[in-house]
Amino acid sequence: MIPVPGFENRRVAVFGLGRSGITAARALQAGGAVPILWDDGVSGRMQAEAEGFPVEDLTAADWSGFAALVLSPGAPLTHPKPHWTVDRARDAGVPVIGDVELFARAVAALPEGQRPRVVAVTGTNGKSTTTALIGWVLKQAGLTVHVGGNIGIGVLALPAPTPEAVYVIEVSSYQLDLTTTFAPDVAILTNISPDHLDRHGGMEGYVAAKRRIFQAQRPDATALVGVDERWGREILAGLRADGRSAVEVRTASPSPLAGEGGPKGRMGGLSEQDALPADPSQTAPPSVSLRKPPSPARGEGIVRAAPGRIEIDEGPGIDLSTARSLPGRHNAQNAAFAYATARALGVSHDAAVEGLLTFPGLAHRMEAIGHIGPVRFINDSKATNADAARQALSSYPSVFWIAGGRAKDGGIDDLADLFPRIARAYLIGEAADAFAAALGDTPHQIVHTIDAAVAAAARDAASAGGPQIVLLSPACASFDQYPDFEARGEAFRAAALNLGATPETAS
Repeated sequence: MIPVPGFENRRVAVFGLGRSGITAARALQAGGAVPILWDDGVSGRMQAEAEGFPVEDLTAADWSGFAALVLSPGAPLTHPKPHWTVDRARDAGVPVIGDVELFARAVAALPEGQRPRVVAVTGTNGKSTTTALIGWVLKQAGLTVHVGGNIGIGVLALPAPTPEAVYVIEVSSYQLDLTTTFAPDVAILTNISPDHLDRHGGMEGYVAAKRRIFQAQRPDATALVGVDERWGREILAGLRADGRSAVEVRTASPSPLAGEGGPKGRMGGLSEQDALPADPSQTAPPSVSLRKPPSPARGEGIVRAAPGRIEIDEGPGIDLSTARSLPGRHNAQNAAFAYATARALGVSHDAAVEGLLTFPGLAHRMEAIGHIGPVRFINDSKATNADAARQALSSYPSVFWIAGGRAKDGGIDDLADLFPRIARAYLIGEAADAFAAALGDTPHQIVHTIDAAVAAAARDAASAGGPQIVLLSPACASFDQYPDFEARGEAFRAAALNLGATPETAS
């Protein structure tokens, strides 16, 4: 746990008693604060009481006595309308913050020479894989690394800071909205596409939340910005206009987006060749080039990413074709972020490359589950929107695709350019009928459940002969059938193994 100082003997309201709320209360108490907890749900209040925390109905509290409100990221700060606790706090002049801001204040309270280094990753897609990959590379290089935040362990539940430690944390737009002094040594924006617009009042608010990852960085800090979409390019331009050094990360010459004079259905800045898989038996890999500055990754450099290889000015190339857990253009981009981060933190070229090539992958994100003969099962349950599914579909020339669930705005319309890669689609959940209509003449069937989809896809893939991919990449939230994408991914894993799939082993 990371004790949070600065609120000694002062009352701090904590609303929302899920993982982040209870952890924040523990960290505040450990730092000497008096956390006062409340939740609209009975179960959260019961857990707080069981741990001995003061539980007080905040609807009847005297808010003038609170030093701060620590708000759960699940409660709306601004849209569709502010949570009632936010209104109460603002009326009383009480600052509204979140767990990442508490972490930032705990780090800032340490003497300069005693502070750990902090890497923060955000973006619409790719942030979890990038976070896990960076953590892996740094650990393999011998650093003391703690990985958490919006992935895995809540940030305040990580081990207490030590000078040699590096925290690698994933931060969501909801968490960033609740920060004011968060100042990572390396801040990464992977990409931006429309998501969570109801919570941010539209695209402008969502982009502003993502931009906050850079707001308090020191002048000598590292900023890595994905620029495949115009929003990233605008953020990069804004940083440089403010005199900030920033490295741009792109996967190819960016294509226009809808609203920029280009077609709505796009390859995300990719040529058709760029979108092919990294498997050298299927295509000769294009390259990723890291250009100025080589190390550390500060300044106004450019990183170009495409499947299979990283080429660095003033250094040897990096062949990623043997990295089985990093297929496709999007994973080459993740690798470029990880390599640049490692070099910025002083890791040698050779150690950074070794870490990339040995990365075992992230559960539920392009995760190789197993195989039945030449048919491989890939779990991409974390693809909860169409842009995330695009990354998986772009990684293989042909797939037996399992998709569906609770659809996001726009459904899968933007994936039409990839429909020729779909040998057959198997549609589940609430979105099945809508996805069937969108697919049109693309072979598909409505099967409703994961078990039925896996069985049908495995049968059809085996009948097709040769190496085939059965891909779960739903392009949907899971909440119609599962509590979260992890449970959905585990259902896919179980279905494949129940058919007799041999589990994948690291190579």
